[in-house]
Amino acid sequence: MKSIIMKIALGAALLSAGGCATPETRIRTALINAGLPEPISACMADRMVDRLSLLQLNKLRGLQKLKDSDLKKTTFEQFVKRTRSLQDPEILGVVTSSGVICAIKN
Repeated sequence: MKSIIMKIALGAALLSAGGCATPETRIRTALINAGLPEPISACMADRMVDRLSLLQLNKLRGLQKLKDSDLKKTTFEQFVKRTRSLQDPEILGVVTSSGVICAIKN
């Protein structure tokens, strides 16, 4: 019973918070807003939605609120440093591995 209630509450929260955007779209946009290049952001978002929970993805989206003076100059190393501040080793591992793989692909 608890599980069903939690799923309904989570679904309602996602619908109200995200409109029609998919988690992948929201993460891609957050990565772009954090200063990562669009092709790498799209590749990373695709990988991350398959590997992280919705709660972890929402934590990651919160990084877009940490703004620098010039976001377009944010390096991947700076983004990883920001990700480390979330204190979630799984998020850090997925972001790091996705970033490396996507940088090589693109």
